[in-house]
Amino acid sequence: MAVAAIIPAYNEEKTIGDVLKVVCGMDLINQVIVVSDGSWDNTANIAKKHGAKVIELKENIGKGGAIKVGVEECDSEIILLLDADLIGLRKEHILSLLIPVINQQVDMTVGVFKHGRVITDIAQKIAPHLSGQRALRRYIIEELEDMDIARYGIEVSLTIHVNRKTYKTLEVYLEDITHLTKEEKLGVINGFSSRLKMYKDIIKVLSKSVIH
Repeated sequence: MAVAAIIPAYNEEKTIGDVLKVVCGMDLINQVIVVSDGSWDNTANIAKKHGAKVIELKENIGKGGAIKVGVEECDSEIILLLDADLIGLRKEHILSLLIPVINQQVDMTVGVFKHGRVITDIAQKIAPHLSGQRALRRYIIEELEDMDIARYGIEVSLTIHVNRKTYKTLEVYLEDITHLTKEEKLGVINGFSSRLKMYKDIIKVLSKSVIH
């Protein structure tokens, strides 16, 4: 059963190399696709050096749109979604996400940080539905409407959709892993502004789900 890893990335040159060292070295994954979402740093070049298939978007279209582009570039039955800013990613993390889906125990897994850093552990414990680390059946994404305009609300869209369809899901703990916060990547002011945009995207998705 073919597995494709799709990694949306926007200016993640500091961390994407370490993520790809792990992902590209796994026999279980048939294809690794990095969607550089309008990046202007060295993200795309680093990804190419690690052997990933790289799609370079000229403009930033948001996480949902970038994932959609990645899915359209593969025909794998199982999709692994990972963030490009992970710190401490190991093969066992990926296996814990993939195996339950490969073995048809569940339709989707959601990774929740544990024993990484307090700031990211707490955030994911409070809102695991915002986690970008997931393995899922392709048909779940194909059924999702307007994922390209969901932007940073894509994870919430996925969670709402699988709940409505009563698909089987499983939260798996990812030990000793964390990621860079927006404030760490962009500075306090720009990071906070980016976080507000993310929350706006999430609220838009939640509002739409209530209407429907």
